[in-house]
Amino acid sequence: MFFSVITEPAFFFLETLSHSEPYNQVGGSKSQIFYQVLKEGLMSTKRYVRILAALPTALLAINLVVDSQEKPEMAQYVIHPKLEVAVPDFPAEGLILDIGGGGEGVIGQLKGRQVVAIDLLKRELQDAPGEPLLKIVMDARDLKFLDKAFDTATVFFTFMYIAPADHAKVFQELHRVLRPGGRLLIWDPIFPAKADPAKPRIMYPLHVKLPAKEINTGYGVKIVEGQGAEHFLELAKASGFDVVGKKSETGWFHLELKKKA
Repeated sequence: MFFSVITEPAFFFLETLSHSEPYNQVGGSKSQIFYQVLKEGLMSTKRYVRILAALPTALLAINLVVDSQEKPEMAQYVIHPKLEVAVPDFPAEGLILDIGGGGEGVIGQLKGRQVVAIDLLKRELQDAPGEPLLKIVMDARDLKFLDKAFDTATVFFTFMYIAPADHAKVFQELHRVLRPGGRLLIWDPIFPAKADPAKPRIMYPLHVKLPAKEINTGYGVKIVEGQGAEHFLELAKASGFDVVGKKSETGWFHLELKKKA
C-alpha cells in the first residue's frame, strides 16, 4: 500500500531525502524511499513530522504502518492550517547564534557565514542546507560559549520542542552569551486549547518565505495549551531583555528582544 499521488511540497521533501544520507541508500522511487524511511525508522521523529506536514490532508488521513514505536500515530494530531511565515533579511552585525539550527536551517540559509548553528541532534545539523560558519551539537540549556560572545541570537520554531520548564534556563543562557545591546529574535507557534483529548498533538505545516527562496516544511509537537507570545514576553522581562517588537499572525508570532546595555 502506498500513495499514487503526491503534491509538490511532498516531492520537495522526497527529493531532499533521495539525495541525503542515509536515505539515498534506500533506493527506488521517491514514494518507495519515503515509505521505507518511515518503516525502517531512519529519521528522527522531528524529521518524520516535518515531512508528513508537507503532505496533503487526504494523505495524512491514511493509516501508515510504521514499525518504530518512537513515531506517534497520525490520529493523535490536530492538523493546523498552513502558517505563512515571511522572514526578511534582517540586519545583524557580528555572529548570529541560531538555536535549533538543524533541519531546514532557515537562519543558516538566510544569513550564511554569520551563523553558528546548534542543535541537540547531529543528524539534523548534517541534513541542514545552507553554509553557516559552524554547526555544533549542543544543548541550549547549557551553552558552551563565553559570556558576551554574540551580537544576535535566533530561535526559529524551536522553543516549541523545548519543555516549558526549561524555557527560563534557555533565556538565561541566551542573555549570558549576548553582548549588552544584543538582540534575540524568536519565531514560534501559538498553541490552541486541546479540543479533543484523543488528539494531544498538533502539526503545523509552514510556508517560509525568504528573500531569495521559499521553503515548505512543517513541525509536529505536543500541544502546550496557552503557550504563545505572552509566555515568552514574561520570560524575556524576567531575564533582563527589553521588548523591541512583537508581531502576531494567524497561528504564530515573532518577537524582537534586546539585552539591556
